[in-house]
Amino acid sequence: MPVPDRKGLKIVAIDVKDVRFPTSLEGHGSDALHTDPNYSCAYVTTRTEDGRQGFGLTFTCGRGTEVVVLAIRSMKRFVLGKNAADIYADFAGFWRALTNDSQMRWIGPEKGVAHLAAAGILNSLWDLWARIENKPLWRLLADMEPEELVSTIDFRYITDVITKDEAVQLLKDKRAGKEARIKQLTENGIACYTTQVGWMGYSDKMVKELCNKYLKLGFTHFKVKVGTSIEDDLRRCNLVREAIGDKNTLMVDANQAWSVNEAIDWMIKLAPLKPMWIEEPTSPDDVLGHAAISKALKPYGIGVATGEMCANRVMFKQFLQSGGMQYCQIDSARIGGVNEILSVYLMAEKLKVEVVPHAGGVGLCEMVQHLQMWNYASVCYDTMGLIEYVDQQHEHFFDPCVVKNARYMAPKKPGYSTEMFPETIEKFKYPDGSEWQRMFKEGIFPSPDEAELVNS
Repeated sequence: MPVPDRKGLKIVAIDVKDVRFPTSLEGHGSDALHTDPNYSCAYVTTRTEDGRQGFGLTFTCGRGTEVVVLAIRSMKRFVLGKNAADIYADFAGFWRALTNDSQMRWIGPEKGVAHLAAAGILNSLWDLWARIENKPLWRLLADMEPEELVSTIDFRYITDVITKDEAVQLLKDKRAGKEARIKQLTENGIACYTTQVGWMGYSDKMVKELCNKYLKLGFTHFKVKVGTSIEDDLRRCNLVREAIGDKNTLMVDANQAWSVNEAIDWMIKLAPLKPMWIEEPTSPDDVLGHAAISKALKPYGIGVATGEMCANRVMFKQFLQSGGMQYCQIDSARIGGVNEILSVYLMAEKLKVEVVPHAGGVGLCEMVQHLQMWNYASVCYDTMGLIEYVDQQHEHFFDPCVVKNARYMAPKKPGYSTEMFPETIEKFKYPDGSEWQRMFKEGIFPSPDEAELVNS
C-alpha cells in the first residue's frame, strides 16, 4: 500500500482539549489505588491544509490532564508544517524525533507525561492515515505489506529480542489463512471480558445485578478489583464466583496495591476461587518482582497480567523475557502510540506470551479493538484473543465500539474510532464546559485550582 500523495496534507493545526467526565460520583473505575477517578482524556485534533482531520487521545483519571495537555502543546513544534505523507514515509524516524528531542526527552525519556503526550499526537496521526486510506485502522494495518508495517517501528533497544528482519519474516510466515481470519473478524468479531461488575466502589447489590446482566449478555470472563482488605476481597470475589458459577472465568486486579511477598500471600488466600490471573500485583516497574510472583503462583494455576502502566517497549521487553507476565496488557495510550504498540505485539509473539489489551477508560475500548483485530489477522491467531470491556463513555464517540454476545464487532468506518461529538466537548471540556460549570455552581465539585485553570 503506497504512502498517500503529498498534495494538501501539510499539517496546519493541532488542537488539544482537556475532556473530563464525573465518573467518581458513582464509583465507576474505582480500585485499590484509584479510589475516585474522573475518567478523562487529552483530546487531540490534527488538521491538514486540505481540511482533513485526525483525532487522537490519551486517557487520564482527572487531575493531571492539564499537565498532559500542556506537554502536547509543547510538542506541536515537531509536527506543525510537516506533510503527513512525509511522516508516514518515515514514521519510525518521525517517532524517534518526537519522543527523543534532546531537551524534551529529559522529562521522559519515553515514559510518563512526555510519552502520554506523544501518544495523543501519534494516535491522531494514525487516525488521519486510516481516514486518508478510507479504512478502519485495523484494516489499514492488516493490509500493509510486512516491510511497510515494520518500517513504522523504532527498533532501538529491542533488537536483542527481535530485529527488523525477524519482524518482517514473522509477518510473512503468518500470511497463510489471513484473508479467512479477516472474514471471520468482519462476521464474528473478537471475544471480550468485562470489568464492569468489579469496581471497588460498587455495592454488593449492584455487583450481583451486574453479574446477572453480563451473564445474559453472553460474557464468560469477569474481573474484580482487589487489594484493600483480604476479608473484603474474599467476600466480594465469592459474591462474583457464586453469581457466575464455576464454569465461567474469574480474574482479579490489585492495581499495584501490594509488595511482592504480600501479593503472593494474598493471592494464595484467593486461590480457592480459581482466578485465572492477578493483574498488576505490585509496582508496574518491578520486573523481577513480577517474575517472583509469577513463579510462586504457578503451582496454583494463577497467571500474572500487567502492562497498562508499563512505560515503554523496553520495559515490556524485560517483562516478556523474565517470565514476569503471562498476559501482556498493552494500553493504546500509555506508550508511544500505535508504532510502539506494534513492537510489543511482535515481541510477545516471538516469546509466546498472550496479549490481552487493557481497556475501559475514555476511548480505550474504541482503540484497542483495532489493535487486537490486527493482531488476530496478522500475528497471533491461536489464543483466546480477549479484550477488556467496560461500558463507559462510548456514547460520546461518532464510531463507538459495538459489543454483541460478548464480542467486539469489527469497526467498519475509516479511522481509529477516536472522534468525539462536538457537543461532548462543549459539555465536558474542563474547566469551562457547560456540565463542569453547572457542577461547580451546584457544589458537586470544587472549583478548579490555579494549575487546572491554565487550560481555560
